[in-house]
Amino acid sequence: MKTLILLFMSLALTGALVSCNKDLEYKQGDLQIRIEQGSAYLHDFPLFWGIKTKNAPQIAVWTEDLSGNYLSTIYVSRKIATQGWLMAKGNRRKEALPHWCHSRGVVYQDGLYLPDKAHPLPDRISGATPTKSFDLKLKNSERQHFVVKIEVNHSTDFNEYYPKNAKEGDAGYSGGKEGSGQPALIYRAEVNLTGDTNIFEAVLTGHSSPDGSDGEIHTDMDGLTSALNILKRIIVIVH
Repeated sequence: MKTLILLFMSLALTGALVSCNKDLEYKQGDLQIRIEQGSAYLHDFPLFWGIKTKNAPQIAVWTEDLSGNYLSTIYVSRKIATQGWLMAKGNRRKEALPHWCHSRGVVYQDGLYLPDKAHPLPDRISGATPTKSFDLKLKNSERQHFVVKIEVNHSTDFNEYYPKNAKEGDAGYSGGKEGSGQPALIYRAEVNLTGDTNIFEAVLTGHSSPDGSDGEIHTDMDGLTSALNILKRIIVIVH
């Protein structure tokens, strides 16, 4: 299986690889982010004439300092990195990964916080989401205490609380028929390399704005169903 080479340009960590089959080699001090698929990792996405395809979720992985300041993106799905949405009908999908988008703090020409076709993110930090559990490998350089965040979302993941027919302004509105349905979920792992453990598990901290209008973390989890099963477990391992 092809391995995608990524570069993580920050003061904290440098050099990243992503692999679907956990065949990466690690040296002492390397960090491994293991993202394990859940039962809803692949999602039926409607194409046309009743035909559906199995889609992997949109995922962003990045680091912050302990005060919540954005440091650098490790990995982000190619569709949002390049605006390569399938059948989005012009929807920029600001509701896909809004916490990551706003954390970056980059505003584009249309006033949105996510990359556009004229300014895609580079291949070194983006790629197609693997269709099963995968690992990220990072080489540590200087930072000893930091946070790894993961945001994950499916397109058209509708339920009774976030229906496809919700109108803009409704509590369950998530971008219309081509939108998210259930909002993106946010996971957080605090990594402390000075402690006596080498495994740090990410915990679910909340969900993003359903319509992508802000970058806040919303802790009320009412109305979330299948989205809770996109990912099974996320751990950061220090080798």
